Amino acid sequence: MAVPKRKVSKARKKKRRSHLALNTPSLARCPRCKHATLLHQVCPNCGHYKGRMVLDPDKI
Repeated sequence: MAVPKRKVSKARKKKRRSHLALNTPSLARCPRCKHATLLHQVCPNCGHYKGRMVLDPDKI
């Protein structure tokens, strides 16, 4: 079984894991109600997507 010859330093370990950080989700404004929504998702506030009514907001 392979065994490391030397201890991996904290700096080297953190450099290796630097790309594992979570990103915040990108938000966009709904052109109809100006509510912040996720990209390419139906607006939960007004129920519109790409200028047309997709969901009835009263039933959400």
